[in-house]
Amino acid sequence: MAKLSKKQRAVADKYEAEKLYPVAEAMKVVKDVNLTKFDASVDLAIRLGVDPRKANQMVRGVVSLPHGTGKSKTVLVFCTPDKEEEAKAAGADHVGMDELVEKIQGGWLDFDVAVATPNVMAKIGRIARILGPRGLMPNPKTGTVTPDIEKVIKELVGGRLEFRNDKFGLVHTIFGKLSFGQDKLTENLETMIKTIEDAKPSGQKGIYIKKITINSTMGAGIQINLGNDEE
Repeated sequence: MAKLSKKQRAVADKYEAEKLYPVAEAMKVVKDVNLTKFDASVDLAIRLGVDPRKANQMVRGVVSLPHGTGKSKTVLVFCTPDKEEEAKAAGADHVGMDELVEKIQGGWLDFDVAVATPNVMAKIGRIARILGPRGLMPNPKTGTVTPDIEKVIKELVGGRLEFRNDKFGLVHTIFGKLSFGQDKLTENLETMIKTIEDAKPSGQKGIYIKKITINSTMGAGIQINLGNDEE
């Protein structure tokens, strides 16, 4: 077994790896066990009791966290020229159509989320195979295909998140920064959990949310008490 450093030993004394912590207490512990000197992000991983091989058990959606994420998000907007100024004024970083498609076809992907107006979706189809696997393809189900681009861009800049489970049935996402403090992190996490609960597929059987772990950047994982007696 590898020998722990002095810092790692200090962290190990502040939490129990196998303990299931109430949400509010977990927010205090995640800060106590942080080893970084910068304002670390706080992430969560949620293990769901879904079969990711079945399309009708895919869990995906959007959530607007009450206190945002604390992380800036680069927003790209596909639209016609008459919508460009509106998109830029709302906070979009990259706005346009054909030139953006060409850049993406050339390998450029320097953005976090893409929004599109419905009338340009046919043109975006030719880069779907590039954007889709990376979770960047605008989608009506997540609200990123919309005529009301101003509203969506402002939400994205302010803390709106898209989520979906991966091939292992896990949902990973950021939900704040350590500097938010215990109360704001608690509110953000509870909002995230409630949104995922509401997104439960109708065909899912058994325990839906099986495990939740939170951690700061490079920090130890803290398990959240869900009130389930089973894994």
